[in-house]
Amino acid sequence: MKRVVITGMGAVSAIGHNVSQNWSNLVAGVSNMQLIEHFDTSSYGTRFAAQVQGLDVDAFIDKKDQRKMDQFIQYTLIASDEAIKDANLEITDANATRAGTLIGSGIGGISSIEDCKQTLLERGPKRISPFAIPSMIVNMASGQVSMRYNLQGPNLAVATACTTGTHALILAAQQIQLGLADVMVTGGAEKASSPVAMSGFGNARALSTRNDEPNRASRPWDKNRDGFVLGDGVGVLVLEELEHAKARGATIYAELVGYGMSGDAYHITSPEPEGKGAEAAMRNALNNASINPEEVNYINAHGTSTPAGDVIEVQAVKRLFGDHAYELAVSSSKSMTGHLLGAAGAIEAIFSTLAVYHNIAPPTINHEEPEDGCDLNFVPNEAQEREINVALSNSFGFGGTNGSVIFRKLAE
Repeated sequence: MKRVVITGMGAVSAIGHNVSQNWSNLVAGVSNMQLIEHFDTSSYGTRFAAQVQGLDVDAFIDKKDQRKMDQFIQYTLIASDEAIKDANLEITDANATRAGTLIGSGIGGISSIEDCKQTLLERGPKRISPFAIPSMIVNMASGQVSMRYNLQGPNLAVATACTTGTHALILAAQQIQLGLADVMVTGGAEKASSPVAMSGFGNARALSTRNDEPNRASRPWDKNRDGFVLGDGVGVLVLEELEHAKARGATIYAELVGYGMSGDAYHITSPEPEGKGAEAAMRNALNNASINPEEVNYINAHGTSTPAGDVIEVQAVKRLFGDHAYELAVSSSKSMTGHLLGAAGAIEAIFSTLAVYHNIAPPTINHEEPEDGCDLNFVPNEAQEREINVALSNSFGFGGTNGSVIFRKLAE
């Protein structure tokens, strides 16, 4: 089986416009959740989100082209540019057909859909742009990256709710393992801080309503948590076949050694109460990687800060890892970035890779009073320096779709 490594990364979120900013702020426990100002939230139960702010899109994308793409696509192009430069990847006519894209989104261009609907109602059908559809559909993130960088290999997308980013990595790795590509630019993107998304999640009672203290709202495994904080952003990784990466002298951050998937087959939004699906995804990943549970040092948990989901994930970890669960570092990046929905698994894969690369477990902030039964090392409030040879990252989504990926220091 061909081996897959990570040679480049790019990220945009509320806590940073590139990977370096994201990682330094994550390790420092910095949060940046703010009240929404781009639409009127006065009648909403939740009026804040982890938004991308101050991003200089003009430096990357021509204004004329910006009008042809939703913000989730704009984020993707910016992060892809960083990831491809980080990988020092040069695409030529000779290798273009061996390099592909697989970037997904949980919701896609929901803001553009809302805007088009408003235009249709107020100004009529002739005022809808001919670029409306390609500006909003999920696969155009991959499509735009493919066109900009002449990536002529597999050009795919995936949309599996909050597991999208993780599934994108899995499917991209498989393209390399199957010999269909040498390089895949992959990840997930989301820009869902919109009226429909905020009201939909809010009315489902999924969101925190701590409007007076947004930066204390996301608090995974804390007894006083009351829901997740919606986050915007993107994570993009360059996956590469090991020998191909070595031949060109690429920096190798970690090896993607295993992955697992499962379905809860239980409920459209709620996880299976005992966490059987989560446990199955993690177990399948361990089996796929031929790794024993005791070899895992760190878990970047799904950890959304919802009342039910946090406890269920902990139960699954305890069953699968047994006594070793108490030796693990388990943390949630979402306490700082918010929940990036379809982008969560991708940016958290970056954080997991960097945890392995730097031997640092990033913290879970706002962890003050642990929920009953949540007694693992959640890296409370301060990062921990520790040996991390193997990291596992979890993503679970609506529809009961689960995914886990495992990263390891490169072993010859």
